[in-house]
Amino acid sequence: MKILGNKKTVLPIAIAATLAFGQQPASAQGLFDMLFGGGIRHNPQGEFPPPPKPRKVRPAAPAGEGGGSVRISSPTYNTYRADKLVRVDFKSLLPAPQPATAQDAAFVPSVTGNSFRDAVAGLSDYELFAEPDIAKALVAYYSANPDFIWVSDNAPNSRAQDAVRVLGEAASYGLAPADYSVDVPATATSATPEERTKEMVRFEMALSARVLRYAQDAQSGRVDPNRMTGYYDFPAKPFDLEGALKTLAHTQEVRTYLESRHPQNPEYQALRVELEALEASEENEIVVDPKLLLKPGESSPELPKLLTLISRNLDDEMGGNYGEVLARLGKSELYDPELVPVIKAVQQRAGMKGDGVIGPRTVASLAGASKADKIEKVKVALEELRWMPSDLGSPRVFINQPAFTASYIDNGEEKLKTRAVIGRVTNQTAFFYNQIKQVDFHPYWGVPQSIIVNEMLPRLRSDPGYLDRAGYEVTDSRGKRIPSAAVNWGAYGANIPFSVRQQPSEANALGELKILFPNKHAIYMHDTPQKSFFARDMRALSHGCVRLQDPRGMAAAVLGTTVDDIAEKLKHGHSTENVTRVIPVYVAYFTAWPDMSGKVEYFDDVYDRDSKLMQALDATEAVRTPSS
Repeated sequence: MKILGNKKTVLPIAIAATLAFGQQPASAQGLFDMLFGGGIRHNPQGEFPPPPKPRKVRPAAPAGEGGGSVRISSPTYNTYRADKLVRVDFKSLLPAPQPATAQDAAFVPSVTGNSFRDAVAGLSDYELFAEPDIAKALVAYYSANPDFIWVSDNAPNSRAQDAVRVLGEAASYGLAPADYSVDVPATATSATPEERTKEMVRFEMALSARVLRYAQDAQSGRVDPNRMTGYYDFPAKPFDLEGALKTLAHTQEVRTYLESRHPQNPEYQALRVELEALEASEENEIVVDPKLLLKPGESSPELPKLLTLISRNLDDEMGGNYGEVLARLGKSELYDPELVPVIKAVQQRAGMKGDGVIGPRTVASLAGASKADKIEKVKVALEELRWMPSDLGSPRVFINQPAFTASYIDNGEEKLKTRAVIGRVTNQTAFFYNQIKQVDFHPYWGVPQSIIVNEMLPRLRSDPGYLDRAGYEVTDSRGKRIPSAAVNWGAYGANIPFSVRQQPSEANALGELKILFPNKHAIYMHDTPQKSFFARDMRALSHGCVRLQDPRGMAAAVLGTTVDDIAEKLKHGHSTENVTRVIPVYVAYFTAWPDMSGKVEYFDDVYDRDSKLMQALDATEAVRTPSS
């Protein structure tokens, strides 16, 4: 049986707890004594083959001198560089030169459906810049279909008028209208017929180029996310550019076609509605210090502002419980003990722990982000949704990393929503989508190479046998068991030719089950022994995998069974069950996201990814700016 490893997954309990609480062991030796010195004892059965002969490597630090500089690095973020525009080469469209005759000299082309071949002469010195694939598609399409799409009887036709209107509304989708602007020729002009013909054919090409840009942006987004970082992993969304022009040439429903290129899901529409509302709204009238930290008994002039915001949004329950206290102490700068239950209730409603301490997250939940910040988050979310399938599917699992939640959604209803732990900033969870394949009960934990090298190797150099004592199995490249004590761990640098896995147990880092959707990041959902992490508001605490507060509920949902059935399966030791339905899973990253009612919620940008996407969008606009 093939055991799936994980390059970014949870650390054993003591490592994660040590990192999370800032405890500093005296040494790596002390840390791993704490982790593996006791625990499960395992005596391997059968005979072990000898370990492979160590390869000659040039380690970062000599064995016996720590070797601490040997590491496997996480993905990095790149400075985004958009493809440069190219000048469209119209040479192949131009008619071959013919000997001049008196009749030719007197000929004046008219812009009709049959005059396109004559009109293209006006492109000989035309400088139109476009993306390389669009430039190629323009020439290919008009070579095979020498006729106008957007021009009839010397003027822009109704198709052109519809297209220009749609391009002009790009801002309502969070796009930049300037990216799609086209100069529309005036209806009446004093230009000569030759000049008018040239004007029309150039308008034809410019509008086709910008319509293709718009359609491609609407379907796939303005940036290629995979260029930004190895943490993003999205399949290409092929778009038939020539086919789009053919469709537009044979339909009067230009608006319908172009709008259909956008994602067709309720979440995208809810974000558009939110963007429109934000654009029309006033800036926040009450601004609270976002870094406020206030404990009971302390004073701050920011407190009355928060209490005013709470009072404005009281429902019947909150008003009945706390209305009198707020009316009496609403102007107080002293955080009176009587106000603590009010703040705790507000925090709990916002999904926080409810500790009564007013901090940045409490302030953000009440005062919210500024109008400008919200608009940016919504525009980022619209762009990210364009990277994903137009139809998100049903049923589906949706993990939103900034919200620290995982949901099972079926037929428009959120059947399960559970708290989640995601990767730390130094071990970020990737952003991608896949399909759920199986559930493993009492799983093995295939220790990622990054953890073997970065976390275990310092101890293994001086104590190569501790894995044997701590319930871990070591296998070679052929899958044969090797005693950990027989391996010269210092001989391989960062290229360890062995696999390490932890046996099922109560101490297993994956807990009692894991839910797999095979991917190159080796990320999956799983249980965890570290239940206390779910009580925290900020839950970026793992090595990259997604830990679930309710793993049994999620396993029951994807397997189409009950939690009681899952409990029964867990009584019978290690086993695997395949998921027989198509269930897409989105390991997503949205700092603005609508709930099932369409209300958009905002979250902290835990990995600072929004600013990196904005840089990529700015780089794309900078490339497009000089285009004509």
